[in-house]
This record gives sequence, C-alpha cells and structure tokens, in this order.
Amino acid sequence: MSPRPKVELYCDGACLGNPGPGGWGFLLRTRTSAGLKEKEASGAEPETTNNRMELTAAIRGLETLTQPCLVELLSDSQYVVKGIQAWLGDWKRRGWKKADGKPVLNGDLWQALDAQLARHHVEARWVRGHAGHPENERVDRLANDAARSI
Repeated sequence: MSPRPKVELYCDGACLGNPGPGGWGFLLRTRTSAGLKEKEASGAEPETTNNRMELTAAIRGLETLTQPCLVELLSDSQYVVKGIQAWLGDWKRRGWKKADGKPVLNGDLWQALDAQLARHHVEARWVRGHAGHPENERVDRLANDAARSI
C-alpha cells in the first residue's frame, strides 16, 4: 500500500447578511515530483448562513480528493476547526445532540463532514482571517465572489 498523499486544504465561507446569499471556496494544494499542483473551486447558495458556507467549503474540498489523503485543513472559522478538533466526537456519541440535548446546528453538514473525515486523516488548523495570509485571502475572495454572483 502506498503512503497517502499530503494535501493542504484552505477553505472559507462568506455570507452577505446572516442569513442571506452565501458562498464558499476552497484551494487544494499538493507537492508532487512534477511540482506544485493546485485546484480551486467555489459555489453559492441564495439563502444560507456563514457557518453553513464554512462547513460546505471544507466538505467540498475533501470530497474533491479522489483517494484517501493526509490533509492539513486550514480555516479562519473557529466553528469548523473546534468542531473537528473537539466537538464532533461528543456529538456523535450523543446521537448528534449537544450537551443540552438539543440537535446539533447544521447537523446535516456536520454528518457530511464526518463522512469525509473518515476517508482522510485530517489535521485542522485555525488561521487568522483578513490578516494577509495569502491562501486564506484567496479562498475568501472565491467565497465572496460566489456570494455576490447570486
């Protein structure tokens, strides 16, 4: 069995109003023997929330990978990063409910993300948004441009 490819996934969501028209964007980057390889994509929804777009960006990026990978997921969303690092396991054990017994918000997307996390080995890392991080700025533009396209 060959080792899993290493991939960087930069992802971001945006919403014009919350709720309102929203967009998501991601950038996948891997280094191969032939050099740097990148793929980006974006999309939009007419009526959504920022958190849903943040999650969608991560899901769409992971879904794009055609084989199991070692993924460094970088996001400016504490919601996504803390969800992956700390909350997801407890939500699953409680049947997708929060500690207060109420359903997890955006449970459909968290379950879709969980399915992708089962395919890949993902390390989630938070990056400060709007702080000059080139790849984060790039996916922010993708997400905002998609939101404005509606």
